[in-house]
Amino acid sequence: MSTPASDQRCPCTSGDVFGSCCGPVLASGSAPTAVRLMRSRFTAFAIGDDAHLLRTWHPSTRPDRLDLDDGIRWQRLDILDQEDGGPFDDRGVVEFEAFYRDDKGRGTLHERSRFVRENRLWLYIDGVTGNG
Repeated sequence: MSTPASDQRCPCTSGDVFGSCCGPVLASGSAPTAVRLMRSRFTAFAIGDDAHLLRTWHPSTRPDRLDLDDGIRWQRLDILDQEDGGPFDDRGVVEFEAFYRDDKGRGTLHERSRFVRENRLWLYIDGVTGNG
């Protein structure tokens, strides 16, 4: 998938347009909250922006490179819960369910992701997956 135009709906399914939702976060790598970073990372998976995923991944757990699966089409993100992760916090947890389609049909990814804020930047640390 290509990068959406600024006036198109954001892939993260927030209901907002890309230009005022994930677009600025993908461009800058900076999100005001852990949830906004989570949404931008979902969008990065949806449009194949591996550079944003690596840039927003904490160095202690970041892989050297990513091989995104072009056969997966990410369709929707539901934020289920969050703990902390606000603009004045330095840690946060975001629980989400992401819906996708691939050549086998429909599927979901359910994860509780941990985030940390360092030098005023939110970074993804890791997540625990479970049945969605």
